[in-house]
Amino acid sequence: MSTRYSYLGPEGTFSEEALRTLPETADATLLPARTVPEALDAVRGGDADAALVPLENSVGGSVPVTVDDLVAGGPLQIRREVVLPIRFVFATRDGRGLDAVRTVAAHPQASAQCRRWLRDTVPAATVTDVLSNATAAILCAQGEYDGALSTPLAARRHGLTVLAEGVADHADAMTRFVLLERPAPAPEPTGNDVTTIAVFIAHDRVGALLAVLTELAVRGVNLSRIESRPTGEALGRYCFLLDCTGHVADARMGEALAGLRRICRDVRFFGSYPRAGAEPPVPPPPGMSDADFTEARSWLARIRAGHPTPPESR
Repeated sequence: MSTRYSYLGPEGTFSEEALRTLPETADATLLPARTVPEALDAVRGGDADAALVPLENSVGGSVPVTVDDLVAGGPLQIRREVVLPIRFVFATRDGRGLDAVRTVAAHPQASAQCRRWLRDTVPAATVTDVLSNATAAILCAQGEYDGALSTPLAARRHGLTVLAEGVADHADAMTRFVLLERPAPAPEPTGNDVTTIAVFIAHDRVGALLAVLTELAVRGVNLSRIESRPTGEALGRYCFLLDCTGHVADARMGEALAGLRRICRDVRFFGSYPRAGAEPPVPPPPGMSDADFTEARSWLARIRAGHPTPPESR
């Protein structure tokens, strides 16, 4: 049986486009889902082997529904990430022009990335949020909206007339997608990896977040992303989602995770996986390589055994 991949559908979304960039999906079964939680639950329930969903955009920020489902839902693990340039098209049905557009369907991330373009180009139109970029094309084709911000693939599949290509307020907009599977050992380190975790701090402890950051900083672990999300427990109760440079197999990352486990109410591990793109890896600071940690542990073992290292050996 072929590998099954669920993704945020329907067919024609950027999620499908990102998924198709992975060579292993060429002969796989692709399963469009109506929502991100539905795509992830397909993996949890065994109806799919993996799911690819959007996690963050360079303009609109994180995708809250993905972050919240990861934090609150059953365990899943990120196996890899895909970064995709995002270019929208503006399309209409029946060949109507821009002057006839009064209603527009768009995914919230799409309207956020094209806010100025919409204001300047179709100022009289009302923009309505829909579940996906492909859904926008479908609803427009069905006559529920005059126009749609969508993907080129969806506009073409649903017979819309494309009035503008490359629509975006920021020409270099990118979206980061993550491929999630059921928990398993992390892929082997590549030397250019990302580790994603969520930490739940004690809400009544002064300096709790500073203590989290210190556990990372003193071990030379670079923090590339941090965001807070409500836990749903009560007002003022938040967890923090962190992207860290490094792999769980690295000594410095392992010690940092163990340190966080000691001081936090809870820590959830979402995976260590290769960084997408050609960005070169950042070497660990002096004293923070695996060899440095190994030497330090050996030195401590000698001290405990009553055999301190003579000064001249250093």
